Amino acid sequence: MTRTPTVSVVVPCYNYGRFLPACIQSIVAQPDVEVRILIIDDCSTDDSGEVGRALAQRHPQVQFRRHEQNKGHIATYNEGLLEWADGDYVTLLSADDELTEGSLARSVAIMEQHPRVGMVYGGIEEFGAAIEPKVSSRGRRGTIVYDGHRWLRKRAYEAVNVVPTPGTTLRTSVQRAVGGYDPRLTHAGDFEMWLRVAAVADIGYVRAVPQGRYRLHDASMSYGVYQDRFADIQQRKLVFDAIFARYPDQMAAAGIEPDAVYSRMASQALWWACRMYEKSAQPDAAELQRCIEFASATFPQFARLRAYRALQRRRRMGAALTHRTQIFIATAVVNRVRNRLWWSRWRRFGG
Repeated sequence: MTRTPTVSVVVPCYNYGRFLPACIQSIVAQPDVEVRILIIDDCSTDDSGEVGRALAQRHPQVQFRRHEQNKGHIATYNEGLLEWADGDYVTLLSADDELTEGSLARSVAIMEQHPRVGMVYGGIEEFGAAIEPKVSSRGRRGTIVYDGHRWLRKRAYEAVNVVPTPGTTLRTSVQRAVGGYDPRLTHAGDFEMWLRVAAVADIGYVRAVPQGRYRLHDASMSYGVYQDRFADIQQRKLVFDAIFARYPDQMAAAGIEPDAVYSRMASQALWWACRMYEKSAQPDAAELQRCIEFASATFPQFARLRAYRALQRRRRMGAALTHRTQIFIATAVVNRVRNRLWWSRWRRFGG
């Protein structure tokens, strides 16, 4: 690099004043890049305003804004990313999360070397009051650059978000090209954003060390929705509704068929229903119906799916007998092994 790259870091904050100093310190300590930081306090009711102003006075890289009225996290994100950010690169970091040492330099190095790469992400480490953070290379080295359409196709057919927000950095020109976060996607806007980027650019992955630190705590904005698997899968369906509507040509060019995506999500819900028969002699009838209704609304031809046929076998046999005999346990074991292999691959290759 012949010059020091600049990175604009947007830090939205709502009632996270107690976490803000550690978050900002993890950014100002980043080596080999020039950072500009904008803290946006979305009309917090705690001491976030006082803490943010003090940090702006202490660090010349930090600016501070406070909303007079709460605008919500999506509007706050877009304000920082689209109206303020002017560096070569941009990243969004919640005030309760942190960057690992050297995170921005690793991301920037990939994008400086590969002009077609529009986004770089990596793994995260989880930490919190009851969790000791673990920093380890996990025996892996180097980085990977994925063709955007190939990466997009894999994400679409798995229908799962593999990109953690802490430590993910975008090329600012790409961020402006794809636009801001969709206000309809209150809990899965990041997933749709990553898909949009892959539709127009290549994707980089850092294997060696975690790129971000994700704080686990009960007040986390995402804590509730990710505990509710139906809220999560419903948001993921909205993500693909939006991406197919917004980028039909790019999705077609990547070889992505809507039926393949929606049948995958419908199958996920139906396999949940199958597991209810195996876990209990009296599965929740409302939850079973919810699974079937979601599958029907997501993929009208759901009766053709293997998961639906599996569910029908359990229904005919009855919940009591299915639970007592565990005759279908082999299917559950196979699905569990597949899931573990998927997570193992995610840790090595980012998805």
